[in-house]
Amino acid sequence: MMGKGQELYTKAKTRIPGGTQLLSKRPEMHLPDQWPSYYSRARGIDVWDLDGNHFVDMSYNGIGSCILGVGDPDVDAAVLAAIDSGSMSTLNCPEEVELAELLCELHPWAGMVRYARGGGEALSIAVRIARASTGRDRIAFSGYHGWHDWYLAANLAEESALDGHLLPGLDPAGVPRGLQGTALPFRYNHLEELQNIVSRCGKELAAIVIEPIRRDDPVPGYLEGVRELAKQTGAVLIVDEVSSGFRMNTGGAHLLYGLEPDMAVFAKAMSNGYPMAAIIGKSHIMEAAQSTFISSTYWTERIGPVAALATIRKHQRDDVPRHLNRIGKRIQAGWREAADRTGLIVDIGGIPPISHLSFQCEQGQAVHTLFTQLMLERDFLAAKVFYATYAHQDKHVDAYLSAVREVFGSLSDALETGTIMASLRGPVAHKGFHRLT
Repeated sequence: MMGKGQELYTKAKTRIPGGTQLLSKRPEMHLPDQWPSYYSRARGIDVWDLDGNHFVDMSYNGIGSCILGVGDPDVDAAVLAAIDSGSMSTLNCPEEVELAELLCELHPWAGMVRYARGGGEALSIAVRIARASTGRDRIAFSGYHGWHDWYLAANLAEESALDGHLLPGLDPAGVPRGLQGTALPFRYNHLEELQNIVSRCGKELAAIVIEPIRRDDPVPGYLEGVRELAKQTGAVLIVDEVSSGFRMNTGGAHLLYGLEPDMAVFAKAMSNGYPMAAIIGKSHIMEAAQSTFISSTYWTERIGPVAALATIRKHQRDDVPRHLNRIGKRIQAGWREAADRTGLIVDIGGIPPISHLSFQCEQGQAVHTLFTQLMLERDFLAAKVFYATYAHQDKHVDAYLSAVREVFGSLSDALETGTIMASLRGPVAHKGFHRLT
């Protein structure tokens, strides 16, 4: 029987191209025809769908944005006070200066800050500033950095260029052909690939964009090598902290590795579910923002900076990273123990606050779809990734891992009997970017 969420999603696909605003929230990415799709309310890690069913979120938790849990009382109190005082005005909100001071205090190498309200647009701003600062066009990058033209231009020359960067199948339709050759990808921890780019067009590089860490730790010499190549070529080193920031520590993960970039970009976790993004950088580079046009009305509203200030202060005060790492390590250890017990072959990785799980077998995607289905039957939102939040407690982990052990046993039995596909109540989940029609 189709629930209200699935019914609404069917209607949504007739009114909203692609069904949702964010690929990661597309039901086909999780459990086609069965995923609840919409929530009526949420608090902490508790989610209620449109039919009133209750689930515990052991998956994306706001796609990594709700670092403290949905509706954190301290952050919400600050936001409500900002609303009461007026969230928008002809004048500027003073909190944006206060937040700039705090971000530069956390990152002493940085001297100036600009704001946006989403990670992808913030990366686009950072790239624009780097190009304005250097007078160059080309960007070398590793990892996933959003949807904007500068990034998708990598697939103009080679359709599969971005396939190794998180989301296979990204189509550059609508990206101007004139951008071909301006975005040059290399793989994380493969310094030799960046060296090859530098040998071909080093003096044409405006920026090198990397994530400090994503799924694997940096190998010895990788980050240092990237920094040195940026210095040699005069390219601006931009660190994308949209996913990694405020997980392992208060601030950017690059601080843990002793990496001093020229710019860094934050979003997601810095404001606990309220739209906010920041681009920080060395003053002589950031000043180039004045030589180009970067401006938007809603980058000046008050809620984003207030939410970020409240989130970061609580993050520091309560040592949130310690909790996130402990919870994440418990999840990873639980996955391993359950796999060992049932004979499943799994790959587990990622920093503990962003833990990744994949089933290593020929039917891996179907197995993961069945995992999500069986966990949903046990009232858990479960996926290939687990984002830890401050709202996750040991009791939640205990209940989740108990269900995981049971479900892993069922998956093992289904693999042995060849009944994975017969056990699914809908199609196999999509992997990467797909059109819906």
